[in-house]
Formats: sequence, C-alpha cells, structure tokens
Amino acid sequence: MALFPFFGDTKDEEQEQSTLPMCQEVAWDFTENIPILENGDYKIVSGKEAVKTWAYKALKTERFRYLIYSFHFGHELTNLIGTNYTPSLTKAESIRFVEECLLVNPYIQNVSDVEVNFEGTTLFITGVLHTIYGDTEMGVNV
Repeated sequence: MALFPFFGDTKDEEQEQSTLPMCQEVAWDFTENIPILENGDYKIVSGKEAVKTWAYKALKTERFRYLIYSFHFGHELTNLIGTNYTPSLTKAESIRFVEECLLVNPYIQNVSDVEVNFEGTTLFITGVLHTIYGDTEMGVNV
C-alpha cells in the first residue's frame, strides 16, 4: 500500500481514449432537424458520424434550459443577446462558447477553423472537429 496512492495512478490520454466505448448516436437529418428512421426504428450511427451528430445536437441546445440534459451539455450563445459588445468581441465570444460547448465531449480532441456569421437573428457556425476517429467538418444554424 502506497503512502500517496495518487502518485503513479495517472492515466495518459492514449490509455483513456482506448478505454472509451465506440461512440453511438441516433442518426440525424441535419436538413429537417429530425431523427432518421429505418423500418420504424431509429437508425444508429457510430464513430465519426456519431460525434458529428452529438456536436450538432449540442449546438442546437441551450445549456441550463432543459432539465433532461446535464449542465455540461449545450451552448451558452444566448448570453450574448443584448450585450453591448463590439461586433468583433461578439464574434470572439461566440467562437469561445462554441469551443467550450464541444470540448466537453471526450471523443472530440480539438475544434479548429471555427467561423461564426450573423445574418439577422440566425447564427451560422462552421468548423472542423478533430475526433479520435478522424476529422470531420460541421455546420450548424443556431
């Protein structure tokens, strides 16, 4: 028995990733914003497509609004509504909120090339998700 058992018990990132189960999600129709059904059952996707689906749903969900979701799930972009920030600061904060929203997922290693564009009341978000399964592009209208 070690006097300080926490020393030497740290896991490196590669070990942690290898212990993650295969990511699975219900397939999603991003155009219609509805789940995809096959023969009356929800279609299940795994790997990179599942992570992309999770990211889409997280960016479509406001954090702290729905009790069914963990407080770690969703975005905080609505906090920017009504602020007196300059357009460039609003854009920078939007990118930060998007990255914070997505990086809670252990399957997402990094998010890059995030672009946010405002058109009227719609926020368009694009970027690249660097997942443990490889890279994939994402695009969401919030």
